[in-house]
Amino acid sequence: MSRRIAHLALLLGLITAIGPFAIDSYLPALPTLGASLQASLAAVQMSLTVFFIVIGVCQLFYGPISDVFGRKPPIYAGLVIFAVGSVGCALAPTIEVLIAFRAVQAFGACAGMVVPRAIVRDLYTGHEAARLMSLLMLVMSVSPILAPLAGSLVIALWSWREVFAVLAVVAVLCLVMTAVQLPETHPAERRLGKTLAGAFSSYGALLRDPVFMGLSVVCGFGLATFFVFIGSAPFVYIEHFGLTPTQFSLAFALNAASFFAMSQLTARLSARFGLAPLIRGSVIGVAVVMSLLAITTLWSGSLALMMSLLFIGFGFLGLLLPAAGVLSMEDHGAVAGSASALLGAIQMITGAVCMSLVGVFADHTPAPMLIGIALCAVAALITVLWTLRRLPPHLASAPPSS
Repeated sequence: MSRRIAHLALLLGLITAIGPFAIDSYLPALPTLGASLQASLAAVQMSLTVFFIVIGVCQLFYGPISDVFGRKPPIYAGLVIFAVGSVGCALAPTIEVLIAFRAVQAFGACAGMVVPRAIVRDLYTGHEAARLMSLLMLVMSVSPILAPLAGSLVIALWSWREVFAVLAVVAVLCLVMTAVQLPETHPAERRLGKTLAGAFSSYGALLRDPVFMGLSVVCGFGLATFFVFIGSAPFVYIEHFGLTPTQFSLAFALNAASFFAMSQLTARLSARFGLAPLIRGSVIGVAVVMSLLAITTLWSGSLALMMSLLFIGFGFLGLLLPAAGVLSMEDHGAVAGSASALLGAIQMITGAVCMSLVGVFADHTPAPMLIGIALCAVAALITVLWTLRRLPPHLASAPPSS
């Protein structure tokens, strides 16, 4: 069982990491990409925002398809589309063309964001699902930890264009691994009688479920704290604090390491205390630390203090997101693909909107970023307090059943 879980987590983690890798690997180039394409700061940030919006909205397309046709065909299609978008980005002559192909790239990456979560729900529930989800996130940690470093190396040797060429190669490798090693966890007998119309109609039931929607919004505001950081950090660290792209990559990796290291405790803590208490405690930690971050760092202007509090806050976030995601899908195994898609869409759209709003006030200083992070954390806390009061007894009990 343990070997099977580890192998599956490795493969699903690599597939899921395609989208985040497409974000993190070119972050070090953002300040110079604009100069290369003669684009404004707002236009450069739009290449991030468009990616987030498309990857959020278009997840709704892949979820029902995976419920009707199985888990593997959407992954195949998504990886091919992602590779085509990556090649287009590498050859883009203008920022407008780059943004367009970033949208294509994001549409392909959606499959990797949706289907692995559905596969987890196909196989496990409760703290066993939390265990696999946390292992999956551990594998995903290669993206925010190594992707900026890899991007910096590629940029130093060539340019930002070659970053996208590397992404196309990675997508092809994942395509081969999926064909050879990934089992079909939603076989034909489970799909009997299912139609696309019926699968898409499941969104109505999910939207009417206050627990599912509440936990999805919690995940959205939680992830938004990281998205706000992603969108602003390159300019704050490099242009305000004077770090080099490589130094920024290391600082970025430190926060990502905290997030993914703490996520590995999710299964153990949820098995002992239950998912609901873990969600409550972790979101309180995120809100308190991020609020303290905004207050103290704005007052002192210390890079070391800012990095320390971000490290702690993102650690609590690493506990929150896997637990909230697993609990949101506990009662929706029959439509796991659609539930995963709607959860992912709410997460990504919330994150993209928050990142865009903070970007409006961006001035290359830490203030807009830190205030935005704190507001998202507090919004997550308020939503958790509202949602947990509505949990049915079988979800509120601790520890959860596996």
